[in-house]
Amino acid sequence: MNNTLPTPDDREETSRRQFLKIFTGIIGFFIALVLAVPLLSSLFGPLLRKKNAPWIKVGKLPELSSDHPVNISFRDRAVDAYIRENITRDIWVVSLPGRGLTVYSPICTHLGCHFNWDSAKGRFVCPCHGSFFALNGAVLAGPAPRPLDTLPSKVENGELYIEWERFEPGTPRKIRV
Repeated sequence: MNNTLPTPDDREETSRRQFLKIFTGIIGFFIALVLAVPLLSSLFGPLLRKKNAPWIKVGKLPELSSDHPVNISFRDRAVDAYIRENITRDIWVVSLPGRGLTVYSPICTHLGCHFNWDSAKGRFVCPCHGSFFALNGAVLAGPAPRPLDTLPSKVENGELYIEWERFEPGTPRKIRV
């Protein structure tokens, strides 16, 4: 019969071994926690972020005549993944008889160039490829495949608000990008 009692050295070795197991487990837990934070934030972050109101305040609504559009520049915040930047955008605002206020995107429907108003000829002109548009947005001439793109707008307390959208150029239908 071999009854041996543990010696003090064996008890010390066991407790040292237990300490290392617990210490390794705690360190492993903290490493896993540090690695899990970015993963969990990328999975659940979009759910927790506040949705920005799609309406952008452009500013005070200018005086509009029925035969002359007004170009308005305003500041907007563009967000692309983690890149946020303040940019200046333009819109064309027109008061059409019977249709009320119309807001046009400044981007030509042909290849995406910015068009201008030619007051002498009373039409919008794209300098890139010679497309011409009427005040109501209809294509008068050129390679543009569709009328000018309109943007949703509203007026509250004399302030103009829009929803900025981009559309695929060169297509006969408005396809949101």
